Amino acid sequence: MRNQSTLSDFLLLGFSEHPEKQSLLFGLFLGMYLVSLLGNLLIILAIGSDQHLHTPMYFFLASLSFTETCFTCTIAPSVLVSIHTQRLTISHTGCLVQMFFFMALTLLDDFLLAVMAYDRYVAVCLPLHYTMIMRPQCCLVLVATSWLFSNLLALSLILMIAQFSFCASHSIPHFFCDVPPILKLACSDTHSFQVTMLTEAVFSGMIPFTCVLVSYAHIIHTIFRIPSAEGKHKVFSTCGSHLTIVILFYGTLFLVYFQPSSTYSADTGMVLSVIYTMVTPMLNPFIYSLRKRDMKEALWRLCGLGKCYTQ
Repeated sequence: MRNQSTLSDFLLLGFSEHPEKQSLLFGLFLGMYLVSLLGNLLIILAIGSDQHLHTPMYFFLASLSFTETCFTCTIAPSVLVSIHTQRLTISHTGCLVQMFFFMALTLLDDFLLAVMAYDRYVAVCLPLHYTMIMRPQCCLVLVATSWLFSNLLALSLILMIAQFSFCASHSIPHFFCDVPPILKLACSDTHSFQVTMLTEAVFSGMIPFTCVLVSYAHIIHTIFRIPSAEGKHKVFSTCGSHLTIVILFYGTLFLVYFQPSSTYSADTGMVLSVIYTMVTPMLNPFIYSLRKRDMKEALWRLCGLGKCYTQ
């Protein structure tokens, strides 16, 4: 019988096993955090200030950038403080709060990527009906619904985790409170939680992912029917950025969460977590802005260098 205890604090071990690399890690995390924060905020400001970008596609991109900003701020500041001060503890309540925002924003990312895929499907496959289908009211409803479902699903899981009792060891081999390492510490029966999480994963993961796959299957079919190479390139350029983010997001997420908790590896989990919590939000602004001429022009105008912009 494993010892149980009343829990007040968790110990986030993170990268504490590598004290000689703390300065390097602090610099890397700080750099990724600042680049991600600045890049996503610039995209939001550029879209908001440029009338030419007030379209459904860029409305969804601004929503995604806002989500990525919040997502980065949920993880990075606490990691930086932990590395700098070597204070590794986090309260039980603080851990639950961090997990809630992490899960809610991850689910929101998932829903928004599916919405953006649907938007590209309508633009490419049903261009004559685009303005009628993707009306401003429809776009607002899609984003608001994504926010509502992501928060409700995350809250239901957090309420279940809050009922767990934990064993004598409160050490989490991770740099933030994440579900797999928390499950490894639980002395309670986690079967019902894992069934609930799997059920929600089907709804919040597989359904949006299927929506993305179906949307791009139709888009690719449409691209093959375009006779000119220039036309094919133009269509692909409007979807390439989104498809790159989809591959990064779902690739790392499936590797971490779609595996039994008994086979969870702390080291692999941390590496993959760095990718989707820090690297992907940092890359999003570059992937979207560098591939789109109108976004580059808007960013130059925002910086007061519009006249200096050249293709």
